[in-house]
Amino acid sequence: MSQKSSTSAFDYDLIVIGSGPGGHEAALRAAGEGLRVCIVEKGPLGGVCVNWGCIPTKALLRSAEVFRLAGDASTFGLDISSASVDHARAVKRSRKVSLLMSKGVESSLKKNGVEILRGEASLVDEHHVKVVSDSSTDRVSARSVIVAAGGRSREIPSLPVDRRSIVTSHEALAMKTPPRTLLVIGGGAIGLEMAWYYQAAGSEVTVIEMMPRILPQEDRDISAGLEKALKKLGISVLCGAGVEKASVDDSGMVSAAVKSADGSQTVLEADCMLVAVGVSPNTEGLNLEEVGVELDRGFIRTDHQCRTAVENIFAIGDVRGGMLLAHKASAEAVQVVNLLAGREAEGVDETRIPRCVYTEPAVASVGLTEEQARREGHDPLVGRALFAASGKASAYGVRDGFVKLLFDRESGALLGGHVLGHGAVELIGELTLARELEVTARQLARAVHAHPTLSESVREAAEDALSGAG
Repeated sequence: MSQKSSTSAFDYDLIVIGSGPGGHEAALRAAGEGLRVCIVEKGPLGGVCVNWGCIPTKALLRSAEVFRLAGDASTFGLDISSASVDHARAVKRSRKVSLLMSKGVESSLKKNGVEILRGEASLVDEHHVKVVSDSSTDRVSARSVIVAAGGRSREIPSLPVDRRSIVTSHEALAMKTPPRTLLVIGGGAIGLEMAWYYQAAGSEVTVIEMMPRILPQEDRDISAGLEKALKKLGISVLCGAGVEKASVDDSGMVSAAVKSADGSQTVLEADCMLVAVGVSPNTEGLNLEEVGVELDRGFIRTDHQCRTAVENIFAIGDVRGGMLLAHKASAEAVQVVNLLAGREAEGVDETRIPRCVYTEPAVASVGLTEEQARREGHDPLVGRALFAASGKASAYGVRDGFVKLLFDRESGALLGGHVLGHGAVELIGELTLARELEVTARQLARAVHAHPTLSESVREAAEDALSGAG
């Protein structure tokens, strides 16, 4: 039921700071409720996700898939005698995709009556926001404010980013030519996706991860399987190692002092170093603490409903912390708009949010890892199915990977689903729904899956779990 504004005391019912996935989702949904909405954005509409994150990255990764398919074309019956990688054209295509999506965000906001203010926002108090642009300074008011300012690549003093030889993912998405050698610092999703792309584009790539394994938050079997696949491609992976310092010489060559877990030290050199060690929230300059909003290591502290310490101010997305995912921000936006519309909002359960890494093989997961499940006191039923046994995977020519499912032994409900393999990011939808509905192993096994499809491996993993239920 739509809620119309009942007061003229404010310019708007809602001001949203930031137009990324969370911000523009909140603005559109609030407008759909009949609220007067303003969105403030200092950069291109769509935020980092659309312009320098999810979308251009996936466009480049699609190019990498084509590079690899072209290299294997003869296997599929197509002879290509003179195929070559045109990195500049791939980057140009990715930028066009981002521009198209950014224009789409702008169009949808305008179509739904959301006013767009360009400039840098800062809070004056719980109801007033100052917006500073090159040409003016405005002050607008609203009954409620949602802070959805997003995040940026984290930088650390020992690895001084110069945007040329030592870069963040922002620069990595727009390099004119692939570096001959590339050091990637960080074995998380961003680092691995960039490593996978540049290896396909012809770079010699080394990934350095401080933790004992890449993707340290994912299931141990998934991490091990992906590391094996990346090494098979020719990507070097050093885990349990950290870069203590890095320097750039006059020629632009990077030297990195690397210390391994055993205490040994070595110096690695490369044409370029990508620093992918996490995300910092864009909370500086918003005047948050001055108006009573509490911060924790730069992130905005909220309750489970995204409320800050100030009653009428909410925070969603990367500025709130937790899982730094675009679709989590969108889910939080839905929760907050429900509250503003007077409906119940239970909060976002991170164990029901899918996590994806778009390498090849890809990674997709939802819910608890096996380690987490056992740590929380579960004795999980574990089921596995290898894609090597899948007819569809063999037809695709991508047989690496597996499905791993965890079920509660007593109730049978799905605790966690983990997929490593081609198409994993598309398969995770079924497992996310199963996790949301607390579907059991028996129900998943009983559901008829089309043949031949990769999704049959989900059913087979559920059957495998049931085989050990006795």
